[in-house]
Amino acid sequence: QVHLVESGGGLVQAGGSLRLSCAASGGSFDSYNIGWYRRAPGKEREFVATIRWSSGSAGYSTSVKGRFNISRDIAKNTVALQMDSLEPEDTAIYYCTRPATSNDYWGQGIQVTVSS
Repeated sequence: QVHLVESGGGLVQAGGSLRLSCAASGGSFDSYNIGWYRRAPGKEREFVATIRWSSGSAGYSTSVKGRFNISRDIAKNTVALQMDSLEPEDTAIYYCTRPATSNDYWGQGIQVTVSS
């Protein structure tokens, strides 16, 4: 079974940057579309960004486009989310996900807090 672990979260001031990483064990990101989602207090889970492992092509939510950048490290089998120009509205628990035939894999989530 594939296990996903997020890291790199924390507290940052508005306008600052933070870099999240998602590592996979027990499996590979190869041939999959890896996604980042987030859930803020009182809100539903929302899509943030996705990357196609094979090509590296990426897609973003309009709310983060131009500020966030998703990338992959093939050698390390990890996916990163570089977050710049952070806003208090970005405060949420961020999750890494990889699709599967039956049940999608999700990380445990990591807290990102942006102060004003």
